[in-house]
Amino acid sequence: MKKTNLFTLLFFCAFTYMSAQEITFFTPNTVRVVKNAPDTSKETNLSFVVTAKPELVKIKIKTVGDITTYSSSVLTVAVNNSSRQVTFFDSKGNKLMSEASMKFTPITQGPDKGRFKIQQSFALDKDEPIYGIGMLQNEKMNQRGEHRLMMQSNLEDYSNFFQSIKGYGIYWDNYSPTRIDDDAELSLESQVGCKIDYYFMFGGNADGVIKEMRKLSGKVPMLPLWTYGFHQSRERYKSSQELLEVVDTYVKNEVPFDGIIQDWQYWGNNYLWNAMEFLSDDFSNYKRMIDHIHNLSKHISISIWASFGPETKAFRELSKKGLLYSFETWPQSGLSAWPPNMDYPSHVVCYDVYSKEARDIYWKNLSRLHNAGIDAWWMDSTDPDHHSFKDSDLDEERPITDPNTGKDIMGTWRSVRNAFPLKSVEGVYENQRAIDSTKRVFILTRSYFAGQQRTGANTWSGDVSSSWDSFRKQVPLCLNYTLTANPNVNSDIGGFFANAYNKGYADNTATKNPLYQELYVRWMQFGLFCPMMRSHGTEVFREIYHFGEPGEPIYDALLSTIKMRYEIMPYIYSLSWQVSKNDDSFMRALVMDFKDDKKVWNNNHEYMFGHSFLVAPVVNALYTPETTNITNEISGWNRNNKSLYQEGFTANWDNVKTYDVYLPQGAKWYDYWTNKQYIGGQTIHAEAPISHSPLFVRAGSIIPLCKADVRNANVLDWNNLDIMIYPGANAEFTLYEDEGDNYNYEKGHYSTITFKWNDKLRMLTIDKRLGSFKGMHTSRKFMIRVANANFFPVKYDGNAKSIKL
Repeated sequence: MKKTNLFTLLFFCAFTYMSAQEITFFTPNTVRVVKNAPDTSKETNLSFVVTAKPELVKIKIKTVGDITTYSSSVLTVAVNNSSRQVTFFDSKGNKLMSEASMKFTPITQGPDKGRFKIQQSFALDKDEPIYGIGMLQNEKMNQRGEHRLMMQSNLEDYSNFFQSIKGYGIYWDNYSPTRIDDDAELSLESQVGCKIDYYFMFGGNADGVIKEMRKLSGKVPMLPLWTYGFHQSRERYKSSQELLEVVDTYVKNEVPFDGIIQDWQYWGNNYLWNAMEFLSDDFSNYKRMIDHIHNLSKHISISIWASFGPETKAFRELSKKGLLYSFETWPQSGLSAWPPNMDYPSHVVCYDVYSKEARDIYWKNLSRLHNAGIDAWWMDSTDPDHHSFKDSDLDEERPITDPNTGKDIMGTWRSVRNAFPLKSVEGVYENQRAIDSTKRVFILTRSYFAGQQRTGANTWSGDVSSSWDSFRKQVPLCLNYTLTANPNVNSDIGGFFANAYNKGYADNTATKNPLYQELYVRWMQFGLFCPMMRSHGTEVFREIYHFGEPGEPIYDALLSTIKMRYEIMPYIYSLSWQVSKNDDSFMRALVMDFKDDKKVWNNNHEYMFGHSFLVAPVVNALYTPETTNITNEISGWNRNNKSLYQEGFTANWDNVKTYDVYLPQGAKWYDYWTNKQYIGGQTIHAEAPISHSPLFVRAGSIIPLCKADVRNANVLDWNNLDIMIYPGANAEFTLYEDEGDNYNYEKGHYSTITFKWNDKLRMLTIDKRLGSFKGMHTSRKFMIRVANANFFPVKYDGNAKSIKL
């Protein structure tokens, strides 16, 4: 190689070292590896996930024998020019990971003929934990040893992304159903492709990997402030009157909440499925319903689907343009009775979410609800539901819009199957953003894929059963989901299918059944420390007033948990800013902050909420017998399931139980409820009364609290905040505030106030306020308190000040 050629290559990030393989640095930390199939005539550069373009990265190239190395300031990629095997090293020469075998298997028949089944294996260390992959209901934190076909469904979804304890991550850029098999090597095998295409990113730790993945696939937008409040839902409110009774009862009982959610069938019968109109006579006064909700400073979200009934306007338009799939989806029957009466098939089908024209038609119909004042979208069945599955269903060809060129290409559903949820929510996000800057997009959705963090979507974990076994699975599921660079996640508080706790079918006796009461309370306490706090399910009413009266232990536990959500709202909303601006995460697996402590590597039931709270949800029954209630999306609707109702059983809620909590090594900890201090690296027996789950605060934390008796999330209520300081180490916290529900923050209309604690000097410094926004408090009072000390009032007018405490 000539010196001039070497000098040129030093300053360009993308290059091909042989026609069959490409090594492209997108950043100094992230490199794309492409291995082309023997025949590339059907190859496309289609990428739904990757939105970034390669940066100008300085690289050094060196060849010794058969090995060529490509080095940035962070990462070295070594390529064996004979075998095409790639190995990755950090800047100090430490081996991170190497490839193993690869394989291209020609597809010889069907619409994907001429393409290949593609497979790549990776050689990981034997005891190397990995995290992420997707939303797996397996109760595991460390995802080694998995063997499964990754294809989106109601209860489990996949992102083709994992990261290692060693500080690197891999995103496999293929959208067809993909097998993961982790034995001596970790193998990924996708059903359709023309090339092996993956991104290797080195961040040094989990936060660094997440930052690189979001740099590659999109930043997280700010969600509306109100979405971090409490949301009440039920399957389903059968009329506008029934929904408003819940809203008005909560207001009357002074239960704080921000969102009410309307589930399906407000459109009428199944032939009008997802009409995106209030066509049911029971919702004929929908305008008054929406206005009433808004007049109370509350918000309404509504169920929409990726499928349409044959009598809807959307169906007719999409059908004429050939933009509907033909596979069988939910609901199967045109009649609402269960089980489905297939003498009257519904003919409901999904639309082609991969076509931009189809997504625009979808929004045109959805805009009727947007114009009616609906605040947010509950996008159900974005997996989507696929009944009577046949593998040949995946061979259906439809137009696929290339996001880079805007042109349509024909492709099989198999080739893009797993990206269905991403394209489904992205169509709504992009269309709403294009016409409305006054209302931030918020989407609650059932499924996800890599890159979905950029769409304003929060994914819930599907129609899970109401059982302790199911509850336990939600904690590591949410944590591993977060480790795929998607921060917004939640589950149905109380589980979805709960009829087993009733005496008779859907008679609501479960609300007085101690077995379900304990489960519901503990799930609510977990929901308190999730990005979205949402109660939902079928067969048992979930509104807290069904569970008792004020002064009774269960009702009081539920109410106090909801109220605490609003107490920590300044902390949550400030954290949401860090998620958006600095690529932070809400729910942090302990390995993210304490990876040097091997005892946390597979801790699947504790986590950090932000950088201050150590959350230990009680995921085992302490007051009642733990029973098995295994249901799923099919058996859950079976009205003959065995009842777990125990006549005459009572629980002694006044008894204070204990629960084992591991406190990670490398920090000191405060019991949030008692302020008692502990040294990390030990398991303690923490008190776990029914009123609250164990909760700890890391020494060296500053936490803002809103102690005002509020009814909804509003920064106008934050003029008097408690600033809690937990000494034992230096601390810093930035309080973020803005208008709450528009995109003015993107124009710089927001404010930040940074608090700094010097532990040695016992000095709190409140920095000068930066920025401003409409409605901002120009002066306010902070009640400063060091743990185990008295409050100290401080008047603050936006200028810096220091206080010795």
